[in-house]
Amino acid sequence: MGKTGRNGRQFKIFQLNLRQSSFSTKNIVLSILIGILFIFGSCQRHSDMQDEGADFLQGTWIQDSITGKQEMLNYTVHEFKVTCDSIYATFQVHAKTKTIADSCYGDGNWTEYAKAVYSIRGDSMIVEGVYTKPNGKQKISGCYRHGPYTPRFMITRKDDQHIILENKFEGRPITLKKTSTISCVPKKRWEL
Repeated sequence: MGKTGRNGRQFKIFQLNLRQSSFSTKNIVLSILIGILFIFGSCQRHSDMQDEGADFLQGTWIQDSITGKQEMLNYTVHEFKVTCDSIYATFQVHAKTKTIADSCYGDGNWTEYAKAVYSIRGDSMIVEGVYTKPNGKQKISGCYRHGPYTPRFMITRKDDQHIILENKFEGRPITLKKTSTISCVPKKRWEL
């Protein structure tokens, strides 16, 4: 009877271990499934359509003057075309000193381009985009800047005809004057 009792006890312990094992396996599987659902549930699919953006920004903005540019070794004149939540930027760069290859430097004046999407949060304008070629295609190599275009602007002043932006990565304010107004008609992003 001692042996039967012992075997019976071992069998019950084995069954208990088996139940605990399957319970912990169920918990692990359930935890993994919940984790996967959480990950996929937190993903956000971005629409192919533009958002409306900020009303006060819609239009073409040109930087018509830069204080003290005669004394500067380099400066950039900005032009932004804002339509809905998209920005198309043109930069007229003027450099008195060579900091790039001679073949790119030329006479010290060149034009760069970028396209991006922006969002306004409080007094900040967050821009996410890429540098482009003149035809709007992404620029991944070559002279001047290429790759991501991600300035962070603080809007220090705005009215119907003027806006002053301060790039948080540079020290110079950008004073822009509105030259035309654009009505936002959202389009598919690849049609722009």
